[in-house]
Amino acid sequence: MMNLTFFFIAALTLILCQTIVLPGTVLFSHGFDILLIVVLHMSLAFSHYGVVVAIIVLGTVMDSISGGPFFIHIFSYLWVYLIVKLFRQFVFHRSALFIMAVSFAAVGIQQGLVLFSVFVSHGQAGWLGVDYSLVLEQMVLGSLCIPAGVWLMNVMRQNWIVLLRQLRRSLARRYRE
Repeated sequence: MMNLTFFFIAALTLILCQTIVLPGTVLFSHGFDILLIVVLHMSLAFSHYGVVVAIIVLGTVMDSISGGPFFIHIFSYLWVYLIVKLFRQFVFHRSALFIMAVSFAAVGIQQGLVLFSVFVSHGQAGWLGVDYSLVLEQMVLGSLCIPAGVWLMNVMRQNWIVLLRQLRRSLARRYRE
């Protein structure tokens, strides 16, 4: 329950940042989906199937809010989860290089799905209007910023757990006396 509450607050905060705060900034067009930080952190931290349900719910919320093609966030988040689960068996999953590579792949998956939806809706003419340098910039920016976000989220989660344990002890002492 502690983890569910933490990830709900973190996801809600990042959704608000991505939909309200960031669109007013200059770097928004060069940005990536910052909710990939939550998805990657949940994929690294937990191994049960409840994470899949949480990722689907998070993707559904983002698909509803984004105005883009429906299922694009759900599919990209699930692909990130599957990639992390697959390579986590072979690679030390706390390695910064692993997290950078998965972040690069995660942004690449999302951009690939966007490009595919452009191709489906506009045909080959749609691909000619795509700024591929922007796609590459987003992938590089994601591979640098997402690992830092995952690290920061891990620190905040540890502090959250310590804070709740202290609160629980304090309440237990208060009601024992």
